[in-house]
Amino acid sequence: MREVTKASSLRAAALALAAALAPLAAPAQEWSRFRGPNGSGLSAAFSVPTEWTEKDFDWRVPLPGPGISQPVLWGERIFLTAATADGSERMVLCLKAADGAAEWTRRSPSAACPRHQRNTHATSTPAVDAERIYFSFSTPGAYTLGALDHGGRELWKRDLGPYDSQHGDGSSPILVGDLVVLANEQDGASFLVAVDRKTGETRWRTERRSEETAYGTPCVVERGGKPAEIVFSSHAHGLSAVDPLTGALLWEARVFDKRTVSSPVLAGDLVVGTCGSGGGGNFAVAVRLGGKGDVTATHAAWKIAKSMAYVPTPVAKDGLVFFWSDKGIVTCAEAVTGSVLWQERVGGGYSSSPVCIGDRLLCLSEEGEAVVVAASRAHKLLARNPIGEGSRSTPAVAGGRLYVRTYTHLISIGGRR
Repeated sequence: MREVTKASSLRAAALALAAALAPLAAPAQEWSRFRGPNGSGLSAAFSVPTEWTEKDFDWRVPLPGPGISQPVLWGERIFLTAATADGSERMVLCLKAADGAAEWTRRSPSAACPRHQRNTHATSTPAVDAERIYFSFSTPGAYTLGALDHGGRELWKRDLGPYDSQHGDGSSPILVGDLVVLANEQDGASFLVAVDRKTGETRWRTERRSEETAYGTPCVVERGGKPAEIVFSSHAHGLSAVDPLTGALLWEARVFDKRTVSSPVLAGDLVVGTCGSGGGGNFAVAVRLGGKGDVTATHAAWKIAKSMAYVPTPVAKDGLVFFWSDKGIVTCAEAVTGSVLWQERVGGGYSSSPVCIGDRLLCLSEEGEAVVVAASRAHKLLARNPIGEGSRSTPAVAGGRLYVRTYTHLISIGGRR
């Protein structure tokens, strides 16, 4: 069932205009959501080194609580979330990009929720624009979506209802036109929701089937004058897309038989996703775009089952897709065919997702290394760099710098000196 509020035609026109203007956004938006531009994990930064030591850090500052959310940036400000280990307090932080100095911390009392031992109470990455920061936190009694201004003042807050998950949450909000979109696919009653950026008012809500909680963050498809689509991943719906104006389901490919933790990524005319479990059985699937309705039998393009990732999200670049598995096996496949070109073990354990900086893939290990490999058709290990302690957070790249969140610190590396 889908619910759309009144005056949707006027709002749809406004949304279409905002979406049309989105590509003209300022460079400050280069890392304003989970995994950067449209969740791709891609950066063209030239001033992030391939190799470094801890002496090369620009700065390293302690954080007030654990979390595995990713830092996001706007201009010279960094925003991220944290929480106490017991979940009794949630935090949104603002730091100066220049030196890591804290500008403000907004603290809210909270309640603990069930979570996996590798998860935290601050896993969802905020989204940011020129005026506001958008964040989400969950407790069993309330799934909260809220907005602050850049000075930390609360602008609006929504209680989306109970959150039922044995392992905690992980999905992050994204911005589409003048909407904030959040996936709420949990063990309990599930739905997708879009709210007005300025007011938090619901624009549309689309009910979803429920299987296990889904942890991925959606991406947006915009192809040559065709209507935009928002693509989600979950066990219940596989890879699926909805209309950003109304929330109506456009297509779904029910290609998964396990939980989805990674996020969908675009690879040309394909969308790629993975599913898996702690016990194994992970696999990746690509679905061709352009379908309508149930496209399970018609648009599934390929599947890779050997040594695939469960938690880390893949990267697509230059006709290739790279998978970085939880157990430290990196795979390069052709995007169009799914043919595996190489598959090599780099060692370590990974909950972080890789990012691609120019022609280099970088991923943070739980043991405390940033491993760098060439993003190419031939395998080449380029570097193993120390980060001082382990990490389960995906790094961010903005202003020519790499921002690394470890278990207890935030680190800046690179940039012009």
